[in-house]
Amino acid sequence: MAKVTIVGAGNVGSQVAFYASLKEIEEVVLIDIVEGMPQGKALDILQATAVSRVNSKIIGSNDYLMSKNSDVVVVTAGLPRKPGMSRDDLIEVNARIIKAVVPEVIKYSPEAVLIIVTNPLDAMVKLAYDLSGFSKSKVIGMAGVLDTARFRTFIAQELNVSVKEVEAVVLGGHGDLMVPLVNHCTVNGKPISELLSGEKIEEIVNRVRNGGAEIVKLLKTGSAFFAPGLAIMEMVEAIIKDEKKVLPCSVLLEGEYGIDGLFIGVPVKLGKRGVEEIIELELSNSEKEALAKSVEHTQELVGKL
Repeated sequence: MAKVTIVGAGNVGSQVAFYASLKEIEEVVLIDIVEGMPQGKALDILQATAVSRVNSKIIGSNDYLMSKNSDVVVVTAGLPRKPGMSRDDLIEVNARIIKAVVPEVIKYSPEAVLIIVTNPLDAMVKLAYDLSGFSKSKVIGMAGVLDTARFRTFIAQELNVSVKEVEAVVLGGHGDLMVPLVNHCTVNGKPISELLSGEKIEEIVNRVRNGGAEIVKLLKTGSAFFAPGLAIMEMVEAIIKDEKKVLPCSVLLEGEYGIDGLFIGVPVKLGKRGVEEIIELELSNSEKEALAKSVEHTQELVGKL
């Protein structure tokens, strides 16, 4: 029986729990320190399963004991951005949260695959890895799936095509220096360089880099949660169902892409053991330079921990 725990019952975490129920994950546990919040949201989701006619056991709790023997644990707990804030501004407070959460998680689920969502993502997943003592295959950051979804969305909008026809990937850290790979982006098999001007492509790339901030500015009191929640669920499902799906995730690199000792977003194959293979793509010189800048920034963030 598959069991998934989500730590953090805010907008993103509760959305993941809801999506997990729709995927009929047998047991879903929602944990938060706020008394009543995870219990209330779990009950709401449980009642929704009766409408969708799926069977899933949904539990809300303030006690990590309920997460015992989870196959996957997703950590969304952390302070969200406010308008004008960057993800980097959250490092101090969210590092304290990760330091409190991870020991509890590994105490009860020592065999789980750990997915970190808390920002600044690449620094937080490195911290979680160091705290957990898990193998590198079992600690993963969610960012690239979301950033790639934004890239595909904006291209589909610009060309007025189905998003199903758009293939794209985003590498690097989850921040303003992420690297949407223009040379690897196609629409119905055609390179976007043949379909859009260089100026328009650059405009889209910049919008992808600021995709989260755009939503934060519009909402004013929160950040994105529908797309992040479903992006997390795609990773969870790939692991639980051993799909061997290739998705961009933040993982520990040990020489791949010329990077050593950092968690950086790259395409990986996900299965029941977590990260089963790191996929190395051919990059242009400009993409290599952009990735190097993203890596340098991530290194600076890690140094602040």
